[in-house]
Amino acid sequence: MDDLERKAPSNFIEDIIVNDLESGKVKNVVMRFPPEPNGRLHIGHAKAACFNFSTAAKYGGKCNLRFDDTNPVKEDADFCDQILYDINWLGFTPAGVFYASDYFEYMRDCAVTLIKKGLAYVDESTPDEIRAMRGTLTEAGKNSPFRNRSVKENLLLFDKMQSGGVPDGGMVLRAKIDMASPNMNMRDPVVYRVLHTPHHRTGDKWCVYPMYDFAHPLEDALEGITHSCCSLEFEDHRPLYDWFVDNCDTEHKPRQIEFARLNITDTVMSKRYLKQLVDIGAVDGWDDPRMPTLSGLRRRGVPAHAIVAFCNEVGLAKAVGTVDAAQLYDCIRDELNASAKRYMVTPDPVELDIVNLPADYSEEIEVTEGGEYNVPHPTPIDPPTKTSPVVTRKVRLSPRLYVNRDDFMVEPPKGYHRLVPNGLARLKNSFIVRCVGYETDDSGKVTKILCEKTDEVKAKGVIQWVDRDTAADIKIRYLTPVVPDGDGSIEERIDKNSLSVGTAKAEAAVKDLPVGEGVQFFRIGYFARDAKFPDEFNRVVELKSSYKA
Repeated sequence: MDDLERKAPSNFIEDIIVNDLESGKVKNVVMRFPPEPNGRLHIGHAKAACFNFSTAAKYGGKCNLRFDDTNPVKEDADFCDQILYDINWLGFTPAGVFYASDYFEYMRDCAVTLIKKGLAYVDESTPDEIRAMRGTLTEAGKNSPFRNRSVKENLLLFDKMQSGGVPDGGMVLRAKIDMASPNMNMRDPVVYRVLHTPHHRTGDKWCVYPMYDFAHPLEDALEGITHSCCSLEFEDHRPLYDWFVDNCDTEHKPRQIEFARLNITDTVMSKRYLKQLVDIGAVDGWDDPRMPTLSGLRRRGVPAHAIVAFCNEVGLAKAVGTVDAAQLYDCIRDELNASAKRYMVTPDPVELDIVNLPADYSEEIEVTEGGEYNVPHPTPIDPPTKTSPVVTRKVRLSPRLYVNRDDFMVEPPKGYHRLVPNGLARLKNSFIVRCVGYETDDSGKVTKILCEKTDEVKAKGVIQWVDRDTAADIKIRYLTPVVPDGDGSIEERIDKNSLSVGTAKAEAAVKDLPVGEGVQFFRIGYFARDAKFPDEFNRVVELKSSYKA
């Protein structure tokens, strides 16, 4: 009891878990995260994974990863590998890794049990006929003409389905429940269908496959799951879940609990639609950095800890709602602000010459490398502290520099504190310069700024710079949602300008940054080198700024 009190519940599902533990109904919490391997995980799955793994750990239990691979038409081993990688990347280690296909024989035996009990029958109706028999929300369904077949005949026909003697769609096995039930899911649902499709794990061994509603409760029961948490759309399926558990005589009786799925503004949260984006070429794959998949977010440069922090911050709810994407961006920004290295980059460079320095002048400037707490790589397990050691690096400075074009204005607006004619500005981490002139092209565009090094000690403005002699040429990828919120189909809402690429000059050290590491380009945003295009950097998230030019 004392241990439970120390771990007070923080949501309605944890209330249930604590009550079950305190009452003795449950001795050890066992949970699971059960994705179907028909696509890659997205941030909505991350919320479910974070909840299941974290809650099981909180109450001294365990959480399995289980692949619900009952549909060989859409699933493959690569998706399984990617899902396991994503779960480990988030920081979770499953107590066990299981597959629905591990239990195919057991599920078949359960189906036979239902037939022998007179609770399942083989139906030769077409899919359209079965759909019509189900009725509507206001009208009861109609019994199939095959509903009263004998147990012997059903066993023989089910064997025929398994032996390969039935074409796809030729027969199904249906549970015999109640065609007049107000719950449509209880109107003799299909339990098994014929599919002559090789499975990614079992090959050609099976040509019949269980339906999800039948397989899922049996998987939970076999694994001894105590609390089977799923999204709210399965609430109406719960009576069917319990019916299969009760009538298949399972040893364990798991409890299904539903919660609201995660919705985020300007974010597609459906694997079906994400697959559509991949299939039509609107993105360059499941890991496109504009995608809300975990592989896409990782390629974009989003730290795993930021995703976990966001999921924990959003929490769990019973009612469906939508979270503003800005909340996710804030979590990413907070994480990178503390951890990201800082680099000077000029996306719209203009030359700056320091005219009173010798042409061969050169010095090494020491700059702070780490983030808010001056550490390059904090982790969730070992978070940064204000006592962490300062990390620095050397940056070359010569009389020939690049600066951002918007760091100089000939006719500045009120409140502008950067470089202006005859004005002062500090070169970041170095000395103060005074603008003594500038050059323009025929259109009046500034092509070069002329400055002098001064002995001044105060200047309102600080500008970043890049040494021209050693600058790295990079490309910057600016990303916005592929499918913003709005009306119309997915294809109609696709933003064809959701990716734009520009050039920039960067300090030399940027050339050596590893793929995927989130860094800050001063005053521009947080960026990470792209895995598929190594000379390009994805903008992870913008900076907050109190000034807009």
